[in-house]
Amino acid sequence: MGMKNWYDEHIVPRLIKVACSQDAIADRRAQVVPRASGRVFEIGCGGGINQPFYDPGKITGFAGIDPSGKLLDYAREEAVRKGWNADIRQGVGENIPFDAEEFDTVVCTYTLCSVQDSGRVLSELRRILKPGGTLLFLEHGRAPDPKVRRWQTKIEPTWKRLLGGCHLTRPISDAISAQGFAVMPIDQGYMPRMPKFASWMEWGEAVKTG
Repeated sequence: MGMKNWYDEHIVPRLIKVACSQDAIADRRAQVVPRASGRVFEIGCGGGINQPFYDPGKITGFAGIDPSGKLLDYAREEAVRKGWNADIRQGVGENIPFDAEEFDTVVCTYTLCSVQDSGRVLSELRRILKPGGTLLFLEHGRAPDPKVRRWQTKIEPTWKRLLGGCHLTRPISDAISAQGFAVMPIDQGYMPRMPKFASWMEWGEAVKTG
C-alpha cells in the first residue's frame, strides 16, 4: 500500500470524523436531520455522526452508503447502539445500490463536496426519492464573496489532496435546484471561528419536483 493510499484509508476518515463533530456543526445538524421521516436514506453515512439527531418516532426504515470502510465501521457501531436494523452498505453516490422511488427522505450532509460528480450524485438522489420526497441538505461550498472565492480557488488543490478530494468551490443550492428539486432554504452563512474559505455553509430542504 502506497503512502497516499494509507493516508486516505487511515488518516482521512479520522480527520473527517473529528472535523464534522464540532459543536457548531452539530448545531446545524440539529436543525436539519430531525426533519427526516418515513423510509430514510443517508448518503455519506459513514461515521454515524448524524444518527443521534434522528427522531426515531418518525423513522420507519434507515439505509445508507459510504465509500470508506473505516467510516462504515463507525456508522454500523452507532446503529447497533441505537438499536436500528439499518441497511448500511459500502458504495458511491454516483451509483446508489437502491431502487428508484424507494425513500421518503434523503439526508445529505458534508458529502457533495467530496464526490467525484456532484451532478450525477444529485440525479441519483432524485431517482431513489418517491414523488414529492424530500432531500435534506447541509453542505459547505462556494462562498458568495468574490474575495473569499479567489482564496477558495487557490487553496482547493492542496485542500483536496489532504482531505479526501473535498472541494471548496462547488455551488450548493443552485446545484440542487438544477437537478429537479425545489429548494427551501433554512439558513446559510459562514461558520464562526473558522477560516472563511472553508466555512460557507447552506442548509435546507429540497422537494423532488416533476
